[in-house]
Order: sequence, then structure tokens, then C-alpha cells
Amino acid sequence: MKNTLALLFVLSVLTSSCGLLKKHNSASVNPVYKPNEPIKSPDKPNAISPSSTKTSAEIYVDKFKHIAIREMKNYGIPASITLAQGILESGSGNSKLAREANNHFGIKCTSDWTGGKVFEDDDKEDECFRVYKSAEESFRDHSEFLKRKRYAALFELNKNDYRGWASGLKAAGYATNPKYADLLISLVERYNLNRFDQGEIENIPVVKEEKVLSQATNNIPKDKPVVETKKATAMKIYEVKSGDTLTSVSKQFMISVEELKILNELESSSLFPGQLLLVSK
Repeated sequence: MKNTLALLFVLSVLTSSCGLLKKHNSASVNPVYKPNEPIKSPDKPNAISPSSTKTSAEIYVDKFKHIAIREMKNYGIPASITLAQGILESGSGNSKLAREANNHFGIKCTSDWTGGKVFEDDDKEDECFRVYKSAEESFRDHSEFLKRKRYAALFELNKNDYRGWASGLKAAGYATNPKYADLLISLVERYNLNRFDQGEIENIPVVKEEKVLSQATNNIPKDKPVVETKKATAMKIYEVKSGDTLTSVSKQFMISVEELKILNELESSSLFPGQLLLVSK
């Protein structure tokens, strides 16, 4: 009798243990997720999200296109030009000036500027650049900046004429790079930025580009050298990736390091991810 009871006790314990083991294994194979808990794929734990496959410039456009369109409606500056300038001047938001000063357009201090300041080497050493509280504030100041007299001729252009705007900005002295207009046009066409200029119903008279360029040139201060603006050419632009150096980029595109520096007006050999380099003449 005692032996029978002992045997029944052992069988009961074993049965209970198997049930617990089965329940544990079942939970491991078919885990229960909470409603708001992100589900991770067991065979792809580090799956790449769709946004991470985009270039820095494309991510930049997605992030700021609505602000650029709003500025276009309020000030008449093509959204395509605003975005192209932002991409070029800020390295798609990756430059030190953009990250630390929220300055996306390389706008320098002027005598009437009362906001924050930061000093960086540019055309000269320790030049004063404006500091903003947010990127949105930088976009607004960019619009206000272009309402100055020297850029007045640009607003006679149709808002869909991004080529005329790019050439006019260069003629009015916005940047010293002789290929500035070509670079802006190349960025607009590369990322199809002019799609954001569509839908405008105002009938703005189209003015010949030659007339606008002449007027823009006349608005340049006398001490500012005038650089002849030529017709835009096809430009090849490369977006710097992590680990790139001037040497590696020069080998990739069969162009010398010195030529890269001259084309991009680089004072040093340091690069940062997202920076745009002109890699063809």
C-alpha cells in the first residue's frame, strides 16, 4: 500500500512538471505582445527602416518642405530655391553651423543684427554668423534677408522660374562660389524640388532672365566684385558618407584633391557626412 501511494505521488509530480515545461516552451515559441509594444522580427533584429535608405538631402527635404512652401506663400521665394540653398549651405543640416547655431543658409551678421552670434572661418578667418533658436527661425530670416534691395529684381521673376532665381542670387552676390547658380539648379533637378513650386495661382509676369540679372547686378554694393553669370551646366554632386576623405573621393571620381578643394572652395581637408561636394568641372 505504501509503495502504491509513493508511486502515485511520483507520477503526479512528473505530470505537473511536464505541464509547466510545455507551457513555458509554448510561450517562448509564440510570445504575447502588448498592444503598443513594437514587434521585432526574430530573423531580422536590425531591419533597416525605409527612411534610413534615403540620402541626407532627401531626409532634409522631407523635414523642411512644409516650411519652405509656407515661406514661398508668404514671401514669394520659390520653395525649390529655399530647399536647394538649405541643402547646399547646411550640408543637408549636417554642418556645424546648422547643428550648433540653427543657421541653415550661411547668413552672416550685419550691422542691424541683434541676435546671437558665432564665429567661424569662411571667406576670412573668424567671420560672424547669425545664431537662431530653431531651424524654422532660420528659414524665416532667410526670407526676410532676401527682401533686401539688392535682391529686389528677383521678385519680378515667376515663382516657377528656379533657374532665373538661381542665376539672380549669384549675380546679386549671395555667394562667392562662381558655380553657385549651377549648383542650385543641379540640386533642384536632382531632387525634383520644383514640384513644391507648383499650385501657385497668382499671375506673376515673366521677366526675361537677362533683365533680372542686369537689375540684380546693379543692386550689388560698389565694393562687391561682379562675377559674370553664365548659362547653367550639368553638375555632378557627391554626398559625403561616413568614413569618406578627400583622397578617397578624389580616387572615386578621378579628380585630384587640389581640384576638389578649388571646386568646393575648401580651406581644410576635413569632411562631414551629408556634405555635398562638386566632383565634376
